[in-house]
Amino acid sequence: MEFDKIPVRRQVTHLNRRIEAIANRMVRRVDGTKGRLRLGGRAAAYDDANYEFIGGASDVLRKKHYDKSLRLLWKAEKHAPWLSFSDNSKAERELEEMALRSMTDEEKEARKRLSMPEFKELLNREYTVRQKEAIVAVLSAIGHGEAYAWLVSASLLSEVKSTGARAALTMQVMEEAKHFVVMRELLQAFDVPIPRQSAWEYLFLEWVLKSDGLEKFFGMNVAVEGIALSFFGMMSTMPGLEILRLFHLDESRHTALPSNYFKEFPMTEWQKRNPVARLRRLKVILPALALIPYLEDDLAELGIDAFEFGGSVLSKVSFLAERAGFYFPVPRSVLLPVLNGLFNGYCRVTRPEHDHQAYTDADTTRGDAERAVEKAIFFGGADAA
Repeated sequence: MEFDKIPVRRQVTHLNRRIEAIANRMVRRVDGTKGRLRLGGRAAAYDDANYEFIGGASDVLRKKHYDKSLRLLWKAEKHAPWLSFSDNSKAERELEEMALRSMTDEEKEARKRLSMPEFKELLNREYTVRQKEAIVAVLSAIGHGEAYAWLVSASLLSEVKSTGARAALTMQVMEEAKHFVVMRELLQAFDVPIPRQSAWEYLFLEWVLKSDGLEKFFGMNVAVEGIALSFFGMMSTMPGLEILRLFHLDESRHTALPSNYFKEFPMTEWQKRNPVARLRRLKVILPALALIPYLEDDLAELGIDAFEFGGSVLSKVSFLAERAGFYFPVPRSVLLPVLNGLFNGYCRVTRPEHDHQAYTDADTTRGDAERAVEKAIFFGGADAA
């Protein structure tokens, strides 16, 4: 009986395949027509005929970002054991246990992990209450930014072409999620109130999230990540904040992504230079400028000149913007002196006996490792990040 049914089954299968082929042609033809008329059509930018996303494989981009991010993927359990994360794999835990067994008692004591109570004791020993409030106020400004970075990097997945670019952004989504949850718990350990977003943070980050298409690359990977890179490079040498060095490494790759992406999929000259886009980019960063005097008192509490920090940030952000092709209404060589003049004008009013300073020439990054990372970004090109 079963042998007799085989020819029938094959006939049914053949009929099903013919029906599917007709339906496939019709569906794709309808969606293709809708797409050409801008009435909808296929939503996924996916090339199923070649098993790739639209734009091809982009293996070079994948190796520069996705593969590198996986190699450098850090674990909160290892680097910040006083937090509540358990993100080491079984193999990683076993390797660590083997390493510990081979250590001398002195080495084990040096390697001793802090618990959360011990970490809080360290913070209380190193900082006054006012200094803890200042640290939390400053880092929460970028901590809220990590929440938006998570949202924006996820939304960019539908904007980029190629498998490699999507793989790179997938790693960024993972890293932004890690940054947000780790930063949140780190700041909670200071036992002082975490402020909500200021008006300037709110406007800045909302405008970034609402940017169109690849302009999100400017708002997120250039502006927000450029600011984050500067914060982490400045504060990662402070007691208890050493984990920010790992954030800093991640941000270095994020800031390099637009330049590497546009090498394979260049923007048109109109996209780079049209007056409306250039004004919008300036509009996006204006609220970030207002953050500088807003955080002045908190930064001063930590021994940091807000305008030196702001000048350093703007120098880096404007460099990253021009390198990627996100031009402002005026070139960087004109914009930075104008901003420096504004900073000095403000300081002449608010600071007695103020002398003119070259704020946009300042560099507030601390630590040899952090300086080496930024040297690779700003002098070695995007490929070196």
